[in-house]
Amino acid sequence: MAEDRRPDDQPDPDREPDDATGPDEAARSDKAGDGPANPLEALFSQLAGGNAGLGKPGEPGNPQDMNALIGQLQNAFAMLGGSGSIFSQTTETGSGVNWDVTKDTARKAVAALGPDPTPNDRQRRDIDQAASIAEVWLDEAMIFPRTAGTMRAWSRADWVEQTLPVWRRLVEPVASHIADAMEGALSFSLDSEELQQLPQMAGLEQMLRPMLRTSGASMFGLQLGQALGRLASEVVGATDIGLPLSKPGQAALLPTNVEAFGNGLDQEQSDVLLYLALREAARQRLFAAVPWLREQVLALVEEYARGITIDTSALEEAVGQIDPNNLEELGRSLEGGLFEPQKTAEQKATLDRLETMLALIEGWVDHVVTRATSKWMPAADALAETVRRNRASGGPAEATFATLVGLELRPRRMRDAANLWAALTEARGVDGRDAVWSHPDVLPTSADLDDPLGFVSGETKTEDSDFDAALAELLDAEERRDEQHDQDSKDDQDGGAGKE
Repeated sequence: MAEDRRPDDQPDPDREPDDATGPDEAARSDKAGDGPANPLEALFSQLAGGNAGLGKPGEPGNPQDMNALIGQLQNAFAMLGGSGSIFSQTTETGSGVNWDVTKDTARKAVAALGPDPTPNDRQRRDIDQAASIAEVWLDEAMIFPRTAGTMRAWSRADWVEQTLPVWRRLVEPVASHIADAMEGALSFSLDSEELQQLPQMAGLEQMLRPMLRTSGASMFGLQLGQALGRLASEVVGATDIGLPLSKPGQAALLPTNVEAFGNGLDQEQSDVLLYLALREAARQRLFAAVPWLREQVLALVEEYARGITIDTSALEEAVGQIDPNNLEELGRSLEGGLFEPQKTAEQKATLDRLETMLALIEGWVDHVVTRATSKWMPAADALAETVRRNRASGGPAEATFATLVGLELRPRRMRDAANLWAALTEARGVDGRDAVWSHPDVLPTSADLDDPLGFVSGETKTEDSDFDAALAELLDAEERRDEQHDQDSKDDQDGGAGKE
């Protein structure tokens, strides 16, 4: 999170000691116990204490000193936001996130994690060849047709560029909630009775509130950019975390990451590339052939994000301890869960639906690719197990997203879903299996993953269970009404007997 200070921010060695105290000096005074504990109050204390030459409390300061203070505030909030002058930032949405800065942060994180060469002609040819074989094998394993586009070769930086529009859509609600929470948490710094009595406060407070909000959004944007950069070093394709991150029909593999995936495995790199191409092509066919699926997955993530609530008490505690000279500590606080969303009951229900959907997608891909490779690739079983282990354990970037957004990017029940699809294929064939994707209402539920054979044995089983549950509830309600009626009758009789 820490940024190099700009030359403009450095203290002037020729400045007289009586000039306005900057944020660094205020913070050092706080450490010595001579000033307010909150760094924002340290800045405002210049108004009340006279060190800034702004006059005594109740007397208006001169414009030059006020401009100097505003400049210091700009610098302080720019440091908190970590992305340059907040006044100079431009945003296109209400979240306050500067997405150009987020993208730049992600690309810098990618560069810091090792070489990221542009795919060369040989790598592009290898991917083209693997994709061609994969499409032929998949033709026999599913009813869904090939997509129109070709499989691209992306660098990690390409992945950031190509997937950022979808990430932006998914996390905008979270960024907005965090910006609101940050504004509210930081605003307590302006609420002291002493500061509110100052004549300068009316204008300053109006000016500072958008700065406060933007600083929170900037911190989130920076953390998101760093997480995206790390995730770009782990993914092998455009859709391998289960979310449709690329444009519709746009399949892609990352040669650098595919090679890293195969390192240490007792498998030929050509088999690794072909197996990963099969999985990428299978997902793209599914998303293209089932028009509602892409939107449903993204809508579930958005629904979850809209319900985000932020623990403002943790924010207030952290903000009260911010040291502008030690922003690394604030960064560690953020990574440690300062922005960790709190899950509501509604969100848990949405999360269950989302995890079930991701498990069904990945389980279907797992099953389809297993069938497609059964006659041609002996290494497929070992590679499938490696993919399952990687998805089950997750990586550091996934842990970061779980902290920032409260959303884990891996399906917990991929193996259960794969077993369900296998049982469905055995019972109904490929056509019957893939027909289940015709509408979201006929998809298996999380309860069906517990009993895949039960789901396969009868298409109306879930409906019957729902009917039985509704009937039981109706009978219980009827029984309660009868009991209440009997009690009312008894009370009336007792009342009548008392009157007699």
